[in-house]
Amino acid sequence: MTSLDPVLDKDGVRLTVEDAVATVTLTNPAKRNAQSPALWRALTEAGRVLPGDVRVVVLSGEGNSFSAGLDRQAFTPEGFDGEPSFLDMARGPEAELDATIAEYQEAFTWWRRNDLVSIATVQGHAIGAGFQLALACDLRIVADDVQFAMRETSLGLVPDLTGTHPLVSLVGYARALEICATGRFVHAEEAERTGLANLVVPADQLDAAARDLAAALIAAPRDAVVETKALLNGASSRDYEQQRIAERAAQGRRLRDLAGITD
Repeated sequence: MTSLDPVLDKDGVRLTVEDAVATVTLTNPAKRNAQSPALWRALTEAGRVLPGDVRVVVLSGEGNSFSAGLDRQAFTPEGFDGEPSFLDMARGPEAELDATIAEYQEAFTWWRRNDLVSIATVQGHAIGAGFQLALACDLRIVADDVQFAMRETSLGLVPDLTGTHPLVSLVGYARALEICATGRFVHAEEAERTGLANLVVPADQLDAAARDLAAALIAAPRDAVVETKALLNGASSRDYEQQRIAERAAQGRRLRDLAGITD
C-alpha cells in the first residue's frame, strides 16, 4: 500500500502510510501537542487501522515540542467538552476509574507489537504523558534540544500510561526512581548515555534520521525481525536456560520456513 493521504486524521492525530512505513503525527503544535482522552482514543484507533503490510511506525509531533504532556484542562472542574473531568472520575466507583485508566493505556500499548518496530522522533519537550508516549515505542531518535521529564509526582500522581516498565528496563531502578520522584529534566546527552535515546541528531535532521533507520529495519526479512523482536521482548521474563530454549525454537521455525517445510 502506498498513500500519502491520511488514513486517519482526528483529535490531534494523523496517520499516513507509505509502503511498509506508517507515520503517526501529533498535530496540535499550538498546545505543544498536549494530550487528552480524545487524542488517546485516536492513537488507539491508529493502531487498529494500520494496514497489515506496515512494518515500521514512526511517531512524531508537529512544532517545537513532541508533547508537553497531559492537557491541564483535565484537572479543571469542567474538564473537556463531552468528557467527564478527572475530578468527577475520581469521585466515581473504583472499578469504573480502573477501567477508564485501562482504556487510556491502550493508546500506549500497541507500539510494541511483535509485527511492528516503532520509532519515536522526539524534539523539545516530552513531559509526563509525552515522555511515556516516547517510551511506548521500541526506539527513540531525539533532537539535541530534547527535554524529557516525568512530572506526575509534582501533581500528586504517578506515571500510569505504561511508562514505568520501559523506563526501568532502559535506565535501571535507581535512576528511574530519581527521574520520576524529582521530575527533573533529562537532556539529550544523558538520554543517549543511559539508553533512553538510540540516536541524537540536530532537530532539522530528525525526519531524515527516522527515514534512514526505517529503511534499515525493513531491509531484513520481516519474519526474521518479528521472531527476533519476540525473543528480545521475552528475554527479561526468562532465565538463561529458558532463553536458550526460546532461541532454538525460533531458529527452528526460521530454518523450516526457509526450507519450505510447513508443519
